[in-house]
Amino acid sequence: MSLTDLAGEGKFKAHKTSKSEITQLLAVFDRDLADAQISNLSTDRRFIMAYSAALTMGIAALAASGYRAGSEGHHYWTIQSLAFTLGTDPRTVEKLNKFRHKRNIADYERIGMASGQEVSEMLDLAKRLRLDLVEWLKIHHPELT
Repeated sequence: MSLTDLAGEGKFKAHKTSKSEITQLLAVFDRDLADAQISNLSTDRRFIMAYSAALTMGIAALAASGYRAGSEGHHYWTIQSLAFTLGTDPRTVEKLNKFRHKRNIADYERIGMASGQEVSEMLDLAKRLRLDLVEWLKIHHPELT
């Protein structure tokens, strides 16, 4: 399976990115990460913002690879794409997918879904994805840095 195969199944659509778009996505990450560290926000909201920052790195990697996720299952497929773009290991992809599910419940259904420990884990994961993206861009898409 590859991004091309998944695009053929309609999971991804062709997308032409630019240095400006990647710069803006990194700025979105920075904003969301900063918001996730605001101590007087609820633990759920901090978790959601850290998750959003991490997801943005998946969106940026997909864009640099010439794709964007389709509207159905956008978060799920963006997370899955990390294995093909940044070479993210399967355990990390699965962990982020579990956090995706928790984020969905916290955002739409219930309060008290995220613990302080999960916020810390989500922040660490988001920061690691940003570092991975920047290094990957330097190697594979230097024109976008």
